[in-house]
Amino acid sequence: MEMKESGVINEQNIAESKVALVYGQMNEPPGARMRVGLTALTMAEYFRDVNEQDVLLFIDNIFRFVQAGSEVSALLGRMPSAVGYQPTLSTEMGSLQERITSTKKGSITSIQAVYVPADDLTDPAPATTFAHLDATTVLSRGLAAKGIYPAVDPLDSTSTMLQPRIVGEEHYETAQRVKQTLQRYKELQDIIAILGLDELSEEDRLTVARARKIERFLSQPFFVAEVFTGSPGKYVGLAETIRGFKLILSGELDGLPEQAFYLVGNIDEATAKATNLEMENKLK
Repeated sequence: MEMKESGVINEQNIAESKVALVYGQMNEPPGARMRVGLTALTMAEYFRDVNEQDVLLFIDNIFRFVQAGSEVSALLGRMPSAVGYQPTLSTEMGSLQERITSTKKGSITSIQAVYVPADDLTDPAPATTFAHLDATTVLSRGLAAKGIYPAVDPLDSTSTMLQPRIVGEEHYETAQRVKQTLQRYKELQDIIAILGLDELSEEDRLTVARARKIERFLSQPFFVAEVFTGSPGKYVGLAETIRGFKLILSGELDGLPEQAFYLVGNIDEATAKATNLEMENKLK
């Protein structure tokens, strides 16, 4: 329905539609399901090379490609490899992923959903997939349980674009400091659980406080998540985002409560929210 409303699918003139869909249902034979991703990629290559278009290829879910390959391998009587996967896993994945590339005539950019069995990022299926991707956005059940949306884990998520020569020194250094602070907080969590926060050094207590603020500041009122959070969506520019994290890391906002950083837009909104919380506490 959304594709029709946006004009991506034109029912009156199918030739003008901007989308081609390929389906592989779970009740179909594994051989047919395994060919779905390759079929879609062949179509994308046609649009790129013949029509000279820039193509956006969505794959949902790349794990089903691996799963179908595993079933085909079992039917062929091959000896299973690690964790029961097919011995040809890396070859099959490479035959798909390495075809997603740009030429002088056009490009193919792929966005893929990756199911992670038992949330184990070292499982051969997601690990083999991640080796081919330029960037990964890892969703965390733990963050979702805390009510932090989007529940993106900044420590497990990666991007080859995060380099000083691409994003700039300020962006890169701020991102690295944020990750270092969150990593230190993660290392201290076992100590906090056993001995309590008071047993930490002054420096570590500051690190924990800032990490908790960062964790909450990483939440954002998404327009598509209004139904879940009850907060109207906010757009925050890159420069504003970097400025906010730099202020938290510098210690200028150490006096603000961590709940002031939850589901706000830029850092100025967090400051205003802290003022409102203080006024509410005084009225109580």
